[in-house]
This record gives sequence, C-alpha cells and structure tokens, in this order.
Amino acid sequence: MIADSFDLTLLFSTNPGPTRFSDTAGESNLVIDLMFLRSGSIELDRHTILSESRLSSDHVPLSIDIPIYDEVIQSSKLVITPGSDQEKEFIKDVMSSLVSLDTSNIESIESLNQIVNQLGSIIEQIWSKNAKRSRISKYFKQWWSDLCSLALNNYRSSRSRDNWKVFKSTVKEAKRSFFDSKIQEITNKS
Repeated sequence: MIADSFDLTLLFSTNPGPTRFSDTAGESNLVIDLMFLRSGSIELDRHTILSESRLSSDHVPLSIDIPIYDEVIQSSKLVITPGSDQEKEFIKDVMSSLVSLDTSNIESIESLNQIVNQLGSIIEQIWSKNAKRSRISKYFKQWWSDLCSLALNNYRSSRSRDNWKVFKSTVKEAKRSFFDSKIQEITNKS
C-alpha cells in the first residue's frame, strides 16, 4: 500500500460521517476525503469532519488540532566585539602563534595541509579563549553595544516612556559612534 511505504496511517474521525455530499437527488453521500499522517503519532491520531462549514461546496473541510508547546530555545555564539580588549588580545595571540609556527618543512600537499590544519586549531583555541558568549539575534547589528542591550532591558522591564527615550537615544549614539569610526577607518586607508 502506498501509505505504508511513506510510513503514513489513515486517521479516524472524531465524528464519523460523509465528507462529500451529492447534489444529485437519489445519490448517497460518500466518505471520499481521507487524512493520513505519520504512523505512531499519539497526539495526531484523530481529525474532525466540519459538516457545518461546507457552505456551497460538495466537500466538507477536515480539521486537525496540532499541539504547539511553548519552548524557549536559548541560543548563543562566541563573539569578539570589534575594537575591544578581547579583539586586541586575540590578534596578539594569533600573531605570536604564527611566529612560532614551523613552516620550514612544507615539501608536499600533505605537509601543507598539516600546517593549515594546525593553524586552524590554534586560531580556534585562541578564539575560544578570548571570545565571550553572546545571545544570537536575527536583528544583530554590528553597531549594537552592551549599552544598547542594557537600555533595551531597562525599557522592557519598566515599559516606561522615559526608558524608551533613553533606549532610542542610546541606539542613536551607538550607531553614530560606530559609523564615525568606520568612516575614519576608510579615510585612513585612502
């Protein structure tokens, strides 16, 4: 059977009845609309036939309740804030590790791969040592700072108009400062 090959099971209705109503006099109503779901699902093992929602259609809708549970997923990543003391320490550690890396015996692709892998491991260890855990946000912006987070948390806890104004002003200052430094960086490179 096709349903079995896809690991599907025929669901039974909580209120058995026809799913297609005939418009022709004398023809009987039929059960031709069926619902299949994954086999072994305890929560999704029944559906409801909504006969009163048929309106002008000759078929009735089938409905199933899908339980959705509240779940908080804490997600974070290791980050080093540009311009921070951690970034300076990271760069210093990487530079000193590069100096001590022995590259004198690169005679084949295998030895090159070994050096590259060794360098990758060193950088990964130095990153883990200097980075700090930060919450991942789909709204992450490079200009976002700890002060922005603090101001936002203050507003969220109080919901006061004054704290909202402080948050907006903090964001404005963080953006201004960030973009001023980027402009300065570009100017210095030219």
